Amino acid sequence: MKHLKFGLALLVSLCFLSVPVWAWRSLSAPFALPDPASSGEVETEGASIHYMTFGDTEGLPVLLLHGGLGAAEDFGSQIPALSEQYRLIAIDSRGHGRSTDDDQPYSYTLMARDALAVMDALSLDKAAIVGWSDGGNIGLELAITAPERVTGVFAIGANYDVSGVKPSAGGDGLVGQYVGYAVAQYGAISPTPDSFGPFSEKVFAMWGSQPSFSEDQLRGIATPFVVAAGIYEEAIDEAHTRRMSDLIPDAELLLIENASHFAQWQQPEVVNAAILDFLGSLNAD
Repeated sequence: MKHLKFGLALLVSLCFLSVPVWAWRSLSAPFALPDPASSGEVETEGASIHYMTFGDTEGLPVLLLHGGLGAAEDFGSQIPALSEQYRLIAIDSRGHGRSTDDDQPYSYTLMARDALAVMDALSLDKAAIVGWSDGGNIGLELAITAPERVTGVFAIGANYDVSGVKPSAGGDGLVGQYVGYAVAQYGAISPTPDSFGPFSEKVFAMWGSQPSFSEDQLRGIATPFVVAAGIYEEAIDEAHTRRMSDLIPDAELLLIENASHFAQWQQPEVVNAAILDFLGSLNAD
């Protein structure tokens, strides 16, 4: 694999564009999603999982797995760049975005099975994973439990156990802005737009005890892996990120300058270049 060198109410102002040094302290919306090539729902384990596809139907399949409380829109700033070469499948996790829910508690194991169900419905034997936050944790789950289905994982802002979450994350202003954004987005696209309260309670309950991967499980990962995070991460401790990279054999560590937990929104060009570099290395293999 190539060595990677690329080191909720929305803010109305895009001030970081004119004063780049402050990008990591700003949160502005990703680009709007382009029209998908196709979309659909997969019925699995009590939920209807919504997906959209973009890009080159002959390209390497890439699952886009969004963050907690979010939806496929999280990758609006990545899809135009990645879709030129790759077949993208953007999944709304159960209960999130356009997907439905049931009474089961959330878990990364269950959401990983949902992702596999979408792959099965699309007749995909294998796919690369680009996951942000919870999506990165689902990528970890898949690399550990279904490695034969995964060509590589690019995880941004992920953690492998709850000790990696900073105690200050819940009171962080930027995290609060993201939650406000998620509330508005949920109301606009969810099939149950008035249920953000019970939905978010299930997400928060999951965060309280998961993920809980062991260090031995990480040492057993044989899938090509990038562990990425903004250098100003307000949610995940940098020592935890570095430890994850050390534990996963041959993993690449990418610390993104002038970015926080929302790196793919704050530094899309840098993040997109790094993802393309990683996916290109998988194609080369």
